[in-house]
Amino acid sequence: MSQVISFFAEERNPRLPYLREKTSKLTTSPGVYLMKDEKGGIIYIGKAKDLHNRVSSYFRQGADHLPKVEKMVSHVYDYDFIVTGSEYEALLLECSLIKQHKPHYNILLKDDKGYHYIRVSDDPYPRITAEKQKTGGGLYIGPYTGGFVARSTVEEVNTVFCLPTCRKKFPQMFRKGRPCLNYHIHRCMGLCQGKISQEQYADLIAQAVAYIRSGSQLSVERMQQEMEAAAERMDFEKAAVLRDRIKAVQRAAQSQKIIDNNFRDADVIASADNGDDLCISVLMYREGRLYDKENFHFTEEADEAPLDAFVPRFYHGRTDLPKVILLEEPLAEMEMLSEMLSAQAGRKVKLTVPQRGGGRELIQMAKENAVEYIAVHENRTGRELLAVEALGKILGMEHVPKYIEAYDISNLASESMVAGMVVFENGRPLKRAYKRFSIKESRMQNDYACMQEVIRRRLSHLEDGTDAGFSHKPDLILLDGGKGHVNAVAPIVKEMAPDIALFGMVKDSKHRTRAIATGGGEISVSGTQSAFQLLTRIQDEVHRYSVAYMHSKHKKRTFASELTQVEGIGEKLAQKLMLHFKTKAALEAADPETLRAAGISQKTADRLYRFLHEEDDTCG
Repeated sequence: MSQVISFFAEERNPRLPYLREKTSKLTTSPGVYLMKDEKGGIIYIGKAKDLHNRVSSYFRQGADHLPKVEKMVSHVYDYDFIVTGSEYEALLLECSLIKQHKPHYNILLKDDKGYHYIRVSDDPYPRITAEKQKTGGGLYIGPYTGGFVARSTVEEVNTVFCLPTCRKKFPQMFRKGRPCLNYHIHRCMGLCQGKISQEQYADLIAQAVAYIRSGSQLSVERMQQEMEAAAERMDFEKAAVLRDRIKAVQRAAQSQKIIDNNFRDADVIASADNGDDLCISVLMYREGRLYDKENFHFTEEADEAPLDAFVPRFYHGRTDLPKVILLEEPLAEMEMLSEMLSAQAGRKVKLTVPQRGGGRELIQMAKENAVEYIAVHENRTGRELLAVEALGKILGMEHVPKYIEAYDISNLASESMVAGMVVFENGRPLKRAYKRFSIKESRMQNDYACMQEVIRRRLSHLEDGTDAGFSHKPDLILLDGGKGHVNAVAPIVKEMAPDIALFGMVKDSKHRTRAIATGGGEISVSGTQSAFQLLTRIQDEVHRYSVAYMHSKHKKRTFASELTQVEGIGEKLAQKLMLHFKTKAALEAADPETLRAAGISQKTADRLYRFLHEEDDTCG
C-alpha cells in the first residue's frame, strides 16, 4: 500500500526524490524553513526544533498528510532554511518572515489559528497570561502571530519577576494555607502569605509590562537605577530583590540572540569555505530583530579575499543600508568602504569586527548558517566542515585542508616494525584509502628513519598511477610525533612534493593530543575546540590503525617461529607458508594435500598437519 501512496505522491511532485536526498543531509539544529515553488516564490514558512526531522516529515514515503498539507507539498520545487540558536529564536524569525513574505500556504496551514495576546488582568492583584482572543477586561499586549511566542514570553516574565501562576484568588486567599513549591524554589514571591501590599504588587506588574514592551536592556537599566537608590537609602532588602531580578533578566536574555537591542539595525556577515565551495551568509537585523537571511554560494575561486570582493558588491547602489555591519574578519580597506557606504546612505555606516560578547555570538550564528548550507551540498555535517576550516587557519594554510593523511610508526622493539596511514576527507575518515607499510630498510628501532622511508615510498606513488589511493595528493600530512619527526621528513617532502603542508601531532605524558609541531616549535590548538577535537580524532585513529597492524604482524611472526619446530621447516619456509596462507586459521584448515601444494614435500606436509592438529587437541 505504501508503494502505491509513494507512486502517486511522486506523480504529483516528481521533485520528491531530490527533496528527500537534500533533506537527508539537513542539520538537526533548530531553525526556519522556506518552501519554494518552481519560480522561486516562497509558498510556506515553518519553524522547527529539529530541521531535519521536521522537513523530512513533508517528503517521506507514505506520509499521511492532511489534504491542505499534501497540496502544499505537491507544489514544493525546492526549499531554503535558516539555522537559529534555539526554537524560541526560530519562532520569532518565523513570525517576522511570514509578515514580510505573506506566503499563500501559511494562511491555510497555520499551526496556531488567529492571533495571540498577552493579557494583564484587571484584578486587584493582576495576573499575566497568554490568551488566544481578547476576552474579558484588562490590558492586552500584542497581537502575536504565534501562540508559542506569547506563551514563552509569559512564562519568562512570570519567572523573572517571581509572579504567582497558581489558581488562587487574591486577596481572598491570603494566609489560608502554606506556600507552594514554587515559593520554596524561588519561582514565586509568595503572594499568598499576604506580606505584599497592593501598591508594591502594582509597581511590580508595571515593571513586568515594561519588560515585555521594551525588552531586557531598558528594564535592566531602570532596575539598576532603582537598586542603587534603594542602597543609598539603606533599603538593602529591596536592593537585594532588584539585584536578583536583574540577574534573572540577564539570564533570560542570554539565549535570545534574535532580539538584541545592541544591534537594532545591523547586518551580520560570515563565510564558510571547504576548498571547492564558498558560502557567505548575511543575517539582517531590523528593529532589533533578525528578520531575514541570504546565502550566497560560490564554486569558482576568487582572485581576492572573499569578503573583500563580496561586501562592496553586495551593498553597491542600495539605499536600505544598516547602521552597523558586523564582519567575521577585517577587510583590506575597511575605512574607505565605510566612507563610501556612509556617503551612499547619507548617514554613518559603521563596519566592525566584534571579538567578544553579543556581536561575536551573532557572527558565530551567521557562520553556522554558511557552514550548514555547504554541508547539505557536500554530504557532510557542519561540525566536520567547521573543524577542517579551523585547523587550516591555525596552521596558516592558504586553502582548507580537505584531504589529510596522517602517519604513525609502531613496533615491538626491533621486531614487527610497521607504519599506518589514515586519510580524513572533509573531516571524516576515508577508510578505503587507509594504507599499511612494513618497514623494509631499517633493521633497528629508529622512528625517524622509519618515517622517512614511509613518506618517501608514499610520495613516490603520486605520479606513477600504480595505486589509485596513492595518486591523490594530500593537502596536509600529519606525523604522529614532534618537531624531530617533522625535521627528519621535511627534506623529503620539499624534494618530492613541496606544495604539501607538513606538521606533527604532539601528545602529552598521558598520550593525549597537546599541540601541533612545526620544524621549529609548537602551535597550541587548545583554544579552538573544533580543530582540537578533529586533531585528537586523527591522532587516535592513526595510532589505533598502526598498532593493530603491528599486533597482527607480530602474531604471524610468532606463529611462524613456532612452525620451525616441525622437522624440515626452517625460518624461511615458515615465512613462505605464512605468506601463502596469510592467516593461522587458513593454515590450520588445510589438509596435507593442500599443504603440499604450497611447495613442501609430502613428508613435511604430513608432519606439519600432525603438529597443527596435535596442538589443537592439546589446547582444546
